[in-house]
Amino acid sequence: MAIKRRNKVSASFSMSSMTDLVFLLLIFFMITSTVVTPSAIKLLLPKSSSQATARPITRVFIDADINYYVSTGGEKERQVAFDEIEPFLQSVVAEEPEMYIALYADESVPYREIVKVLNIANKNKFKLVIATRPSKE
Repeated sequence: MAIKRRNKVSASFSMSSMTDLVFLLLIFFMITSTVVTPSAIKLLLPKSSSQATARPITRVFIDADINYYVSTGGEKERQVAFDEIEPFLQSVVAEEPEMYIALYADESVPYREIVKVLNIANKNKFKLVIATRPSKE
């Protein structure tokens, strides 16, 4: 006596669960990428029509309250006194002589504060670039 099966096994593969997984991963990465912020210091940079292509290794920040911050490579910015900037830059340049230093100054910072940092770079023959935001022309 032969027993027949009532349900036939389907040999097809459903991709719906795979697409659900891909969309969930896409949403996850979109949300996490907006949470990560590269710079914790709020600066409104002045506009410029030309942009430098050199990638600085060391950065000097001056915020609107004339607080100075420094960072190298991927490390987080740390607040320093103005007198500590020159020894810090000298020690960093001693390790990497071909390094560029980027100066990020808020557009409300008085010009004399920017010139102080420029004088340090000029006196020590550092390669310094001033960071700006691109102008939309």
